[in-house]
Amino acid sequence: MADVTDREADPAVPFDLASMRKQYRAEGLAETELAATPVEQFARWFKQAATEGGLFEPNAMVVSTADAEGRPGSRTVLLKHFDEQGFVFYTNYDSRKARDLAENPHVSLLFPWHPMARQVIVTGVARRTGRDETAAYFRTRPHGSQLGAWASVQSAVVAGRDALDSAYAELAARYPEGEQVPVPPHWGGFRVVPRAVEFWQGRENRLHDRLRYVAEDAGGWRVERLGP
Repeated sequence: MADVTDREADPAVPFDLASMRKQYRAEGLAETELAATPVEQFARWFKQAATEGGLFEPNAMVVSTADAEGRPGSRTVLLKHFDEQGFVFYTNYDSRKARDLAENPHVSLLFPWHPMARQVIVTGVARRTGRDETAAYFRTRPHGSQLGAWASVQSAVVAGRDALDSAYAELAARYPEGEQVPVPPHWGGFRVVPRAVEFWQGRENRLHDRLRYVAEDAGGWRVERLGP
């Protein structure tokens, strides 16, 4: 078995991962600074992420699900709406994530705002949005994205890129630019109703601030500070 010195010299590992780290020097997050609800606090941070954070897609989030047997899966999805009722994203209902949620509706959303040394972690239960809400959002999508929702059998094995491009070309011929594309019956939204929302702010010496809102059974929220 190779010793530590051998592993460090291994040319297949071009970086010394053990020494790769950044020292966070951001301002902290105190309980007295928090908004009354997690959605209000999220709105504050999201505005900063979108306008000051230098993020390519500030609404990108990692959606983590698990099937009925507890086997996990994660993928990056775009947040498309949020309010006091929850956080909304759209997907193919035949996808792996949607099949997981049909078996086990518990879900986690992670917003990794690394340039700001911030994360937001939402845990809750996902429910399908209504068809009217889905259709209203679908109409806002670019024409090509509407066709893509039909062309892709999400999470299924495909013969190759040519098959995907061919399916898209057929749809583009059937629904040219300017013609209304019907909403796919197998496509729609999920609203994640939060039960807990953690706001993570990186601090010096790995003593990060972690403040978590937890939903109370009688209504309202309590705030907990978690150890870093």
